[in-house]
Amino acid sequence: MIEAVGLTKRYGAKTAVYNLSFQVRPGVVTGFLGPNGSGKSTTMRMILGLDRPSAGHVTIGGHPFRQLPNAPRQVGALLDAKAVHGGRSARSHLLSLAQLAGIPAQRVDEVLGVVGLQDVAKRRSKGFSLGMGQRLGIAAALLGDPQVLLFDEPVNGLDPEGILWVRNLMKKLASEGRTVFVSSHLMSEMALTADHLIVIGRGQLLADMSVTDFISANSADFARVRTPQTEPAQREKLTAALMEAGGQVLSEPDGALRVTGLALPRISDLAHDADVRLWELSPHQASLEEAYMRMTQNAVDYRSTEDQLAHLQAPQQPGQPGYGMPPQQQPMAPEAPQQGWYAPPPPGQNPYAGAPQAPTAPSPYAAPQPAAPSDTPKDAR
Repeated sequence: MIEAVGLTKRYGAKTAVYNLSFQVRPGVVTGFLGPNGSGKSTTMRMILGLDRPSAGHVTIGGHPFRQLPNAPRQVGALLDAKAVHGGRSARSHLLSLAQLAGIPAQRVDEVLGVVGLQDVAKRRSKGFSLGMGQRLGIAAALLGDPQVLLFDEPVNGLDPEGILWVRNLMKKLASEGRTVFVSSHLMSEMALTADHLIVIGRGQLLADMSVTDFISANSADFARVRTPQTEPAQREKLTAALMEAGGQVLSEPDGALRVTGLALPRISDLAHDADVRLWELSPHQASLEEAYMRMTQNAVDYRSTEDQLAHLQAPQQPGQPGYGMPPQQQPMAPEAPQQGWYAPPPPGQNPYAGAPQAPTAPSPYAAPQPAAPSDTPKDAR
């Protein structure tokens, strides 16, 4: 188990991590989330003894990392997949790590097979792709068959097959009773991999709970209700009935209703009693990404701004959407209420779909094209 108590790290006047306390328990995959610059990598470095805390402490199995006997046999980590001598082959790199930790050479070949690099074991790592480098880093973390594993962005650069492999690997390691601590920015992948979440922002703890609890605590579930579009009176009738029963009703851009405060069976009963036909009655639960964005919206340090060089774009034909049009002529998407999150509209009825684009104007910077050959005979000119 990993335990941090009052963990704080300062670099001069900059406080990267402040009073951070949490536990990473064995048997589950614990996701470590936070915006860029929130202190995730710094926290992992302090766990591994690479940085000394300014205050507080962190232990692995009740001991600081530097006091663990033969630490590579107890803790495996992937923090930087590029931390490899490019002139060494994959096998030589792992063999050197194994010899330093007293690990048999046979184990090197085993982990190369686990990560799928057995066919390129003798190739120099400087020729590896980003995904192959990630696999080599994972192999190094697994080398000592440790009970505690830390991974920082393990799926970076992997193809879909590789991402699925990492997901299954993490779950398998946790099912064996190991402590698995994974940092990632891919919310969709974390939703499928992690059982528990630790979320930080600007170096401070924001959440420490299960994935299900995190989504429930930072989003509002609602029911999506749709009545026949050709009968607006039924929609108004249903809205009145739902509000009278204590529900909260908001109109979505595509004409559907977003209802909170009432269970789906109750909504169905109210529609039946009001003699209103329903075309849709479906539950909507926010995704991990939506809940995460709501939780961390005030803890983001780096936000994009408008491009100040946008006026240098090539001019476009009149009527074509883009920078070439005056602001008042820009095609506008239908306005939507800003309260909460909305489910996507059904296929074929996307209110945000742009207008058909006109043919693209030729770029003034393009090279002149040769004239097409004429079919007119020379004698006829």
